[in-house]
Amino acid sequence: MTGPRCSGPRPPRCALTELLADHTTLRVGGPAARWIEATTTEALVAAIADADAAGEPVLVLSGGSNVLVADAGFDGVVVHVATSGVSTDGGTFCEIDADAVGPTGDGASCGGILVEVQAGENWDDFVAWTVAQGYIGVEALSGIPGAVGSTPIQNVGAYGQEVAQTIWSVRTWDRRDRTYRTFANADCDFSYRHSRFKAEPGRYVVVSVTFQFLQGSLGAPIRFGELARRLEVEAGGRAPLVDVRDTVLALRRGKGMVLDADDHDTWSAGSFFTNPIVDAEVAALLPQDAPRFPTEDGRVKSSAAWLIEHAGFAKGHGTPPATLSSKHTLALTNRGGATAADIVALAREVRDGVRERFGVTLVPEPVFVGVELDPAP
Repeated sequence: MTGPRCSGPRPPRCALTELLADHTTLRVGGPAARWIEATTTEALVAAIADADAAGEPVLVLSGGSNVLVADAGFDGVVVHVATSGVSTDGGTFCEIDADAVGPTGDGASCGGILVEVQAGENWDDFVAWTVAQGYIGVEALSGIPGAVGSTPIQNVGAYGQEVAQTIWSVRTWDRRDRTYRTFANADCDFSYRHSRFKAEPGRYVVVSVTFQFLQGSLGAPIRFGELARRLEVEAGGRAPLVDVRDTVLALRRGKGMVLDADDHDTWSAGSFFTNPIVDAEVAALLPQDAPRFPTEDGRVKSSAAWLIEHAGFAKGHGTPPATLSSKHTLALTNRGGATAADIVALAREVRDGVRERFGVTLVPEPVFVGVELDPAP
């Protein structure tokens, strides 16, 4: 569906214009009643504030990589975050020192540099830029689709890194109090795939994220076993930034986790379920070979992918056009022409199957817009 788009700091109302399937990596979702392309922070905030004042439903959409939109679409204004810009504070750089302590885990004796990134910047483009600059701390997050502004909400992480490890602060628009608010890292309440922004959905609109980086030729210590093995380093060892990025991209491509228009395994929302964190008593009831990772609060994190596969859902499970990825059981994919209802039905089947087999209820990671899994009993 095509037509004129709304733009500008105070955009006028306009007719039906955009099919949301064209703006999500799952490639499902019906039309938006109104679409606004916000290319500046001022336009972004004005569009949301005006809609809020008018009582109009608002969907803030950036990269569309972690969202499942109903086939009926969205009966309100969709504000597309298309802001851009990266700036640095010109701070002092330093190479990580093995004996020092700093934000990346092995630390350094100086504070590094602050880099402010506008919310609409493409995440992987930003990661590639940091590697080229010799900035340490997000290289293992290469290949993740979406925009920078979404990363603090989910505390995006992969291969042993999380954005919480390098985020200095997050600047937001508070829709409730109608004011800008900046949160230091310690005030973001980061935890596994969670933050204060996710805890209060819809309240805070991220407008920019400031990261703190150290500089060097080697990446942060490798904490993820699979990545360490591929890089041929010991756990906690280090490898050149470029090598870390290239290896992560290769690993992700092998799992269908790098966007490719010609590969239906990448027509997904990435990992559809988060890894479950359960009480020790529940973990003790899992099969002996089930993955177990102790958490700081005394609970145990297991592997959603392992549980899915061992509950009988193999790679490629399902009936097209919606199936599990042929490369990774944790991704639900659109094989072409799938609807949101198709994706939900498959997600419900997998969730219920895992719960029946292991007594663990998997929690979806994507944001659902106009759809939901039936409540777990």
